[in-house]
Amino acid sequence: MTPPAAGSAPPTSRLDARVPAGPISAKWDRHQFELKLVSPANRRRFTVIVVGTGLAGGAAAATLGELGYNVLNFCIQDSPRRAHSIAAQGGINAAKNYQNDGDSIQRLFYDTVKGGDYRAREANVFRLAQLSVRIIDHCVAQGVPFAREYGGLLDNRSFGGAQVSRTFYARGQTGQQLLLGAYQALLRQVQAGTVRIFPRREMLDLVVVDGRARGIVARNLITGAIERYAAHAVVLATGGYGNAYFLSTNAVNSNATAIWRAYKRGAFFANPCFTQIHPTCIPVSGEHQSKLTLMSESLRNDGRVWVPRQAGDRRPPSDIPEAERDYFLERRYPAFGNLVPRDVASRAAKQVCD
Repeated sequence: MTPPAAGSAPPTSRLDARVPAGPISAKWDRHQFELKLVSPANRRRFTVIVVGTGLAGGAAAATLGELGYNVLNFCIQDSPRRAHSIAAQGGINAAKNYQNDGDSIQRLFYDTVKGGDYRAREANVFRLAQLSVRIIDHCVAQGVPFAREYGGLLDNRSFGGAQVSRTFYARGQTGQQLLLGAYQALLRQVQAGTVRIFPRREMLDLVVVDGRARGIVARNLITGAIERYAAHAVVLATGGYGNAYFLSTNAVNSNATAIWRAYKRGAFFANPCFTQIHPTCIPVSGEHQSKLTLMSESLRNDGRVWVPRQAGDRRPPSDIPEAERDYFLERRYPAFGNLVPRDVASRAAKQVCD
């Protein structure tokens, strides 16, 4: 879609998510089969620009490079290792059913749609559940040190919003370790010559030719020079739009330049990278806070959270007998207990504290 000229009426546009037709459990498999393939001998003729070096951008650049394409990878930081993906520390869900507790792709799909307040695009969520099983194997092959049981099998832990154990984790460093795995795969392709990394570049514009992205304009943050790069396709993997929430739990909120430039070129601005909302943020207490504080995940785990049954009870916790403790999440949601979704737990905690 071409942007309108100054003073002209906006063009007529149609919101098209490009979701393939067919039953939800088969549409992406059929779509993948119907796509035209590029033979290995022809891939070296094509150049792909990838903007972003987080888990999405780094993995895309490394994978495209290993397939044989010429990849130009851009990031605004001084190193791809500085991507904000390291902040995702809780774990990664996959329907492998290692615990034999009834998990499946269908159940992960259902839990994710429900946990997203039924606002997610269901076809894409089902594809996410399908690929989750392979993503764990992919990360293990990259060397991600997931926690393991005594016998050597990958361990799982319970997390909020589900009644099964499906979260694979690397201590409290899951995002960090996943990024290290993607970064190692990326540098392997840099050494092989299929990927070139351009750090300290800020994307200023998207070059669109005949309705297709064919390049970018970037500013070199060291010299200030304006640089232009051409390609056969452009991948924008620049993170969610944190500025939408003013103060958020993001450490960096200026990560939406590329998305904004694509919008200025006519792309609809919707569902930006599954922007995650944390309703368990502690309110800002003063101007010294640059971002919100995320409540501890210990509110939702295998432990037991309680408050005194009697308001104003000043006794030390160890002196309050079991009969006088209110395990409020277990009382309200016996099927889930402390494993309720994040927003449910935070509302319940606020109510008992008030």
